[in-house]
Amino acid sequence: MNPDYFLPLVRKPGRYSGNEFNIVKKNWQNTPLRIALCFPDLYEIGMSHQGLQILYHLINSRDDLLAERVYAPDTDLEKLLTQNDAFLFSLESQRPVADFDMLGITLPYELCYSNILTVLACSGIPFFAKDRNEEHPLVIGGGPCAFHPEPVADFFDAILLGDGEEAVFDIADLLISAKREKWDRSRTLDALTGIEGVYVPSFFRPEYQPDHRFARMVPLKKGYESVRRRVLPTLTGRVAFDPLVPLFKIVHDRLGIEIARGCTRGCRFCQAGVIYRPVRERSPREVIELARSGIAASGFEELALLSLSSGDYSCIAPLLAELMDTFVPKRVSVSMPSMRVGTLTPDIMRQIKRVRKTGFTVAPEAGTDRLRRVINKGITEEDLLATCKSAFTLGWKLIKFYFMFGLPTETEEDLAAISLLARKAMAQSPSRGVNITVSASTFVPKPHTPFQWEPQLSIAEGFDRIDFLKKNLRDKRIQLRWGDPRQSFLEGVMSRGDRRLSRLIVAAWERGARFEAWNDHLNIDLWREVAEAEGVDLQDYLRRRSFDEPLPWGHLDVGLEPGFFRQELEKGLAEEYTPDCRTSGCQKCGLCDFKKIKPVVYKEGELEHRAATPEILQEKAPLVPHFFSRFDYQRTDRARFISHLELIQLFFRVFARAELPLNFSQGFNPTPKVSFSPALPLGTESLVEYLIVDTYVSLDDTAAWLSRINEELPEGLAVTAISACDEKNIPEKVENTYFITVNRAVEEKKAHAFMQSECWPVRIMRKKKMREIDARPQVVALDITGEGRMRLTLVNEICTAALKPLEIASSVFSWTPEDVQQARVLKTEERVIR
Repeated sequence: MNPDYFLPLVRKPGRYSGNEFNIVKKNWQNTPLRIALCFPDLYEIGMSHQGLQILYHLINSRDDLLAERVYAPDTDLEKLLTQNDAFLFSLESQRPVADFDMLGITLPYELCYSNILTVLACSGIPFFAKDRNEEHPLVIGGGPCAFHPEPVADFFDAILLGDGEEAVFDIADLLISAKREKWDRSRTLDALTGIEGVYVPSFFRPEYQPDHRFARMVPLKKGYESVRRRVLPTLTGRVAFDPLVPLFKIVHDRLGIEIARGCTRGCRFCQAGVIYRPVRERSPREVIELARSGIAASGFEELALLSLSSGDYSCIAPLLAELMDTFVPKRVSVSMPSMRVGTLTPDIMRQIKRVRKTGFTVAPEAGTDRLRRVINKGITEEDLLATCKSAFTLGWKLIKFYFMFGLPTETEEDLAAISLLARKAMAQSPSRGVNITVSASTFVPKPHTPFQWEPQLSIAEGFDRIDFLKKNLRDKRIQLRWGDPRQSFLEGVMSRGDRRLSRLIVAAWERGARFEAWNDHLNIDLWREVAEAEGVDLQDYLRRRSFDEPLPWGHLDVGLEPGFFRQELEKGLAEEYTPDCRTSGCQKCGLCDFKKIKPVVYKEGELEHRAATPEILQEKAPLVPHFFSRFDYQRTDRARFISHLELIQLFFRVFARAELPLNFSQGFNPTPKVSFSPALPLGTESLVEYLIVDTYVSLDDTAAWLSRINEELPEGLAVTAISACDEKNIPEKVENTYFITVNRAVEEKKAHAFMQSECWPVRIMRKKKMREIDARPQVVALDITGEGRMRLTLVNEICTAALKPLEIASSVFSWTPEDVQQARVLKTEERVIR
């Protein structure tokens, strides 16, 4: 069944249309190895993931490899696929996932594990690796949860630990050989163990104590007793690529550039600081070139400098100054999502706000300096308050704080200090018109951290902490947000669990568990019921572990000295500080050999140091000329599934890529001055849409601009004409003609009865309220033009509530919801009524 059949039937067809800009489509038949890359959550989450995009473009950079993408289907598409005996498909070619040679699944967080089963089930691939044969793709995992994957290990043929940029080619080359020489599955898996960083779970057998607790992991292959993570020596010099530009609104809708990987601040709760070390900075010149080429190729309005701690980048001050000088005139903002207190200097803040104020977030993690010493946060209350004062002084009105509760040695005093710190931060503002958001969540002790032996709060204890914070944060200007302790509970179980949980995950999935990372989907009672039926004590996974107790992740080596974590835990309990090895010398964690693996840090002199430059955008913009042009365009095929708001964003980015000389609005969030014709209903095609642009240069060479803009438009969108026009050229009243095609007979007598009527009330939902609208005054003509085909002419006024073409046709001909969903509507003519 053609996947296009399902697009009109789902809530958000843009998730599956695969019509993004810079998408890569290769010849299937001529490519030796085909890889499907999967992010096991919804499209808007997965498309925001930097790692998947990196691998996507790296793989496609080779002629003998092909990479396409797939995301977890929402429940509506999953149901449709099941009902129609159809299979999950990739976005690029719409081929079934099972047709690929390899399915690479990212393991970004523990609460997506049930979605992995959804992807496998909808692809017709057995859940357990032992049940697959040579007809199935190899299922290979990777990502942060690869370092404690035992709850899902039985679902994977292999799992990559560590950086994937080099390893993915080693794996691909091996699979090409295996495919060419027709190896059986067991030989392929055996060969994969020879690749650095590859964990093949079937070569390890877990054993359990009589009380069902984990006892030990037994290696089944000589010389393969543990798996050490793969470390990429340097970020600089990697393949540059044109970023994928979504047509559908995603969570992080921006150009992301990884300026550094790894962090050695040594926060004792942080797994990322362990599994991504050492620090490897990208050269500042390469960052600038990637930013320029990426913005030019995407049209994004925001550039994000990505790192575990962007402010620790050695050349951050001169880099930010040069980036801002480059992009302020283009109205592109620069953000740094991960900034530590102490690295946010007033000069950096001034730079960030030059185009628009991006969000301002600080992460104290704990309420008192004492507890911050325990976790090795390395910041004091004085540092926090100084940062808040600078932010408020520079014009920020909202600061977000992030805290954890349930940290080792936490007392009620530490918890009470959270509200005190928020009030002290509020007092740093010279005015009362500011707000603070306090976000707090349960601490989850993660594997491969100094706190991996520590216990985790129960669900009830987590809610008790939240109630305590609620009572102490009674200030209208301070908003408390909290993570659901039930989600933290399940995250903790899956983080510290063993392979007994795989059967539990399957049983929960069979009973409807999906998207546990989404609050409205998690059903913790279902998981408890399944655990009881399976004889698994979930709470037992969150208990304190003894130092001599075997850990389910103990055979997976992150590269640090065996005693390092215990040493750090003891230092934490003694409130001793471990400094950053970038500034205070090697701290003997054991990872670096200082030949191949070592910190890569650039000197500030790599870029000429520049003080913060004056504001380029003035409060009062200088007078600029205004030239108005009308762009007529068509929207057909898959482009009909782009909503009006998404279409606006799409054209803004197209105009940016085409370097259209647009005028912008003023203020902290400047937007292009473009007016669009009235919104079309989602799913409606049109040959007669238009928009009005305001430029500071006359578009005299319309043929050149037409060609330039159409080169940037995705499939289904095309500008047909450009012409000069008046500023106010959007008419108040128009007559539109639509052709509607439906998969059923259309009775002419019903059309005649409608046209002869004086009133035709239609009950319809508008803004969550049922309304009754008379359809008859809106219809000029209704003609049957063929089998299942009609022409409908409507009068539309901008200021009048109107019915959509399908709402009218459905009422006249008594169509079912399925008829409406599969109908095609094409707008062919628009006539202005004076």
